[in-house]
Amino acid sequence: MISKEILKKIKRIEITTRNLVDTVLQGEYLSSFKGRGIEFTEVREYVEGDDIRTIDWNVTARMNMPYVKTFIEERELQVFFAADLSGSLNFGTHLNLKKELMFEFVATLGFTANINNDRVGFLGFSSTIEKYIPAKKGKKHVLRIIREILYHTQKNYGTDIGFALKYLSHLLKKRSTIFLISDFYDKKDFFEAIKILKHKHDVIAVILRDIADFNIPDIGFIPFFDAENKKVIWINTSEKKQIEKFKSMSEALDKKLEKQFKSVGIDFIKLYCGEPFLKKLISFFKMRERRIHR
Repeated sequence: MISKEILKKIKRIEITTRNLVDTVLQGEYLSSFKGRGIEFTEVREYVEGDDIRTIDWNVTARMNMPYVKTFIEERELQVFFAADLSGSLNFGTHLNLKKELMFEFVATLGFTANINNDRVGFLGFSSTIEKYIPAKKGKKHVLRIIREILYHTQKNYGTDIGFALKYLSHLLKKRSTIFLISDFYDKKDFFEAIKILKHKHDVIAVILRDIADFNIPDIGFIPFFDAENKKVIWINTSEKKQIEKFKSMSEALDKKLEKQFKSVGIDFIKLYCGEPFLKKLISFFKMRERRIHR
């Protein structure tokens, strides 16, 4: 059974999402993601300015005057959340853990997709595939995904993003919008797998961060537990040179990561533990909308 506290949290996310969809989020969500294509609806008489490529020559010959085909965009999307469930997401120093931030993001976008009648699927991964849920419609299906995330027990603690992306590439036959959610602390190269996935799908990277990924307060010796290697590392936070080196390395790693995403044409958004992400998400949608309609 889901605890009352968790149920309240899910309900709050659902209500917040519905209010946002009814006001600002729906328009940005709809405009930011293209449907599967266009669908023929009917023919009508040609008017000046119509694209001559849409002329239906069979009807034109039969009616002895030009007619054009009209189309509508197929709005239904298939949205997939490919979420990192490795040990490194059990980290966070400001109000919530990275895995909790991931959960709130999936719940928010999952409810938004449901309200827009989109199909939603989920793939959880670590160094292997942890959980796969095929894409379906409906609020109950979104709640099932949320429940599976909440009650998931990890099989492995390492990270292999490339393996998960290759798995998705073979699995998904229908074009999908894929949110790849991770802290991206993976020693193995996964950008070749991203390129392959991007060839058929719209891939968006969601980078999860905590303030302690860059800044550690001066509180003496503190233990850091590496959840993936299951080792405790002691760091002297009073040594400024060591902390500055740690910060520089973390910032350089993020700059490299963002540069690589840009080089392969992947949109990305960075979210921080303890910070509300809805305004940032809306801004991200608006950015995508402007680029799509250029």
